[in-house]
Amino acid sequence: MTEKAGAVRGGLSRSQAAGKRGFDLALAALGLALSFWLIGLGWLAATLDSRAGGFFTQQRVGRCGRRFTVVKLRTMRATPEPGTSITRSGDPRITRVGRVLRRTKLDELPQLWNVLKGDMSFVGPRPDVPGYADRLVGEERLLLSVRPGITGPATLTYRNEEAILAEQACPEQYNDEVIYPDKVRINLDYIRNWRFRDDLRYIWQTVVD
Repeated sequence: MTEKAGAVRGGLSRSQAAGKRGFDLALAALGLALSFWLIGLGWLAATLDSRAGGFFTQQRVGRCGRRFTVVKLRTMRATPEPGTSITRSGDPRITRVGRVLRRTKLDELPQLWNVLKGDMSFVGPRPDVPGYADRLVGEERLLLSVRPGITGPATLTYRNEEAILAEQACPEQYNDEVIYPDKVRINLDYIRNWRFRDDLRYIWQTVVD
């Protein structure tokens, strides 16, 4: 997918995007300097518990539809066959250490590197696996005009997404028909009405939640 999301009207102005990027750079550099030891401990614990590499990497779709490799601490056992990208509460693939990492959000810390590199932002739509971004049509492609985020309004709205999916008879269908379209709506509203103070609020809510 190579179409330029900028072809869709709306979104952040150049000055807003530059200010957002400057904030991301400063905070990501500070965050990595303060948390590198914690990432190291998490990597060691995840490696021992999963008996696989402590880092989990996956291809995601970013700004302008470009793919990048997202980095997280491993929270699930490696499976020999490709599985679903949908994770439910109580998923047997989640390791004991993984449950702690997910609950404390420590598994997200390596994404500070993605922010520093420019793949991601602190706040924005979560980066989708290839396939979902292809479904965006018309004004929905405005989502590709910004860098995907570690957190954001849709992420916070569906903070209990795994528990919600665990209650569904067909989690993938419910995600595709209910949750994903609602996330698109929430993220479009975020981009069209972007304010720096809202980014600060979303970051704070993510940390204290």
